[in-house]
Amino acid sequence: MPQMAILFPAPLALSPFAILALSVAFIVAAIALLRVHAFFALMIAAVMVVVLSAAGSPGPHNYVQAIGSVTSAFGSAAGMLGFTLALAAVIGISLMESGSAEKIVRCLIAAFGEGNAAVALMVCGFLLSAPVFIDTVFMLLLPIARALSLRTGKNCLLYVLATCCGAIITNGTVPPAPGPLFVADHLKINLFVAILSGAVFGIIPAVGAILGARWFNARMPIPARATRGESLETLAATAGRPDSDLPGFWVAIAPILTPFILIAATSTLGILRSLPFSTPHLPPRVVTAIGFLGDKNVALMIGAVIAVSTNVRRRKLGWRRAGTVLGAPLEMAAMIILIISAGSAYGESIKGAGLGEAVRAAAAGHAISYVFVAWLLAVVLRGAQGSATVAMIAATGIVSSMAGPAGFGVHPLYILLAVGYGSKALSWMNDAGFWLVSRVGGLTQGEALRSWSILATAVSVIGLAEILVVSSIWPNLPF
Repeated sequence: MPQMAILFPAPLALSPFAILALSVAFIVAAIALLRVHAFFALMIAAVMVVVLSAAGSPGPHNYVQAIGSVTSAFGSAAGMLGFTLALAAVIGISLMESGSAEKIVRCLIAAFGEGNAAVALMVCGFLLSAPVFIDTVFMLLLPIARALSLRTGKNCLLYVLATCCGAIITNGTVPPAPGPLFVADHLKINLFVAILSGAVFGIIPAVGAILGARWFNARMPIPARATRGESLETLAATAGRPDSDLPGFWVAIAPILTPFILIAATSTLGILRSLPFSTPHLPPRVVTAIGFLGDKNVALMIGAVIAVSTNVRRRKLGWRRAGTVLGAPLEMAAMIILIISAGSAYGESIKGAGLGEAVRAAAAGHAISYVFVAWLLAVVLRGAQGSATVAMIAATGIVSSMAGPAGFGVHPLYILLAVGYGSKALSWMNDAGFWLVSRVGGLTQGEALRSWSILATAVSVIGLAEILVVSSIWPNLPF
């Protein structure tokens, strides 16, 4: 459109690397310095990329069409993931409000014993932070960790660090946590494979986290403290809530377990049918039913119905008021959906800027470790602007554009894990999670920096080392 070309009287022939650097610098400055919401920062960066790319291309510059490609990518991502994220939010908030999450925590602590309470709290964080947003997990589990310290008379730091490390491992690598869900969908990774692999790959970093938490706890004796708005007496009273006020364990865990079983059944059936040898014959109706129930949206919808039903019954709301419990989770999910969709639009704009071709030309035939590049991008973005979710989706878009159609040279699962662990490094003052760990966990800012920030980064490095070793031995996986 000629009238739009007036905006750029001379072509701005910037290289894809320069466009990438400018857009990343803008995202970091907008979020970290100007406090612009991540949604607007990512969308403006996406528009910046397509406009600069169009300005540097030969021929007529159709900026309107370029901007339209950003909104199309945004809409596509929202359409693919919006409903899934909304259902996950409904499950998570209902688990909290009904007392189901607290019941799971109590049962695991009873199973492990108070002597192994740190391991139990880590497992709780590990289990809950996939369906429940991580900030909410911190708000639930950290007071329990402090109350346990108060009851046992032991230092608080071990319980706080174990809880939070378990949560960040799953939140970075296991769908339906928002970041991993986006990356799995973007890289076309089977959802059950992503869930199972994230859990398995999390074992070694979790062991390292427990050892690190014990090391810090031995050197930084921190008792349970009152926090702003919560005295030690209030904390003890909350921890003493009778079990009769909580649902049974299997009822509590059903909203998590049911979708997992359904998705696992569908994925396992698909893998078996793809194998060269014969598999047991199932009637077509059974295959269709399993495929329908195991669809991620259907499975999560069933989990959401169970979670909301439990919430309504435990709170004695009555079914006419059941809809009132959906407002808060949908408001929370809306923000995540906007951020993830904007991140997807940014990633698509980077891909369209020709970054992949530029990287391959610069490499001149040299091998590139996309696993390390993905991890490093996530680390830099996380440390610069604070949000782990933004770091994951932006790093995924950039590294996918770098690899291009030729692929990563390894299974995409390793890229998911790499950006997941990279996004958990460098948790410091620009990270909302850092302040939750500090304030809700009863730590001073200095104590959190000397313990939590270091341990979270160590978990990230351990995760990277594990991924590099495994991907070098088994680069191509059969699923």
